[in-house]
Amino acid sequence: MTPYFFGYGSLVNRNTHAYPDARPARLDGWRRKWVRTEGRDIVYLSVVQDQSTRIDGLIAAVPGADWAALDQREYSYERHASGGAVVHDLVPAPDIAHYAIPQDIAVDDGAHVILLSYLDVVIQGFLREFGTEGAERFFDSTDGWDTPILDDRAAPLYPRHQTLTGEETAVVDHHMKRLSVNVKSREDAAFTAKNF
Repeated sequence: MTPYFFGYGSLVNRNTHAYPDARPARLDGWRRKWVRTEGRDIVYLSVVQDQSTRIDGLIAAVPGADWAALDQREYSYERHASGGAVVHDLVPAPDIAHYAIPQDIAVDDGAHVILLSYLDVVIQGFLREFGTEGAERFFDSTDGWDTPILDDRAAPLYPRHQTLTGEETAVVDHHMKRLSVNVKSREDAAFTAKNF
């Protein structure tokens, strides 16, 4: 049987990949977190175990169990068998995997940033799959908003960046303001894009 992946960040935005049979799903017992690592200015969006949390996401098929391209896209992440933690509508249930940054490469502090062009892509996907309530759940079920956000909308650094509508942009901006996120310009951040 064809395996599936569970995506909880940019993979929720169908414009960033062409994997077939994509459909909304949820992952029980995990919570999203912005993770800093050494040697990289940009944080990773990852997941950590948290039995009290269920997060929205997207599952999609990995034809021929050919994980190579997805593993390359998700480099620095480890692929984990999701077991029965993914809630979905497929019968019979396929094997499903999700990716997470290994805890042994995470660091507690540093001059790291979240790319706004990446966050925009993620929220565009959540809005399209789960509506405005799903976008709000994303912000509320993700830790690490003390990490500054680099405003690169004018010249996006994220390679899979997308064009957002005014309404989509307004949702991102609303939640950043609601969470009192520190937004920096490229000049203010002294950003070097090290190992991006």
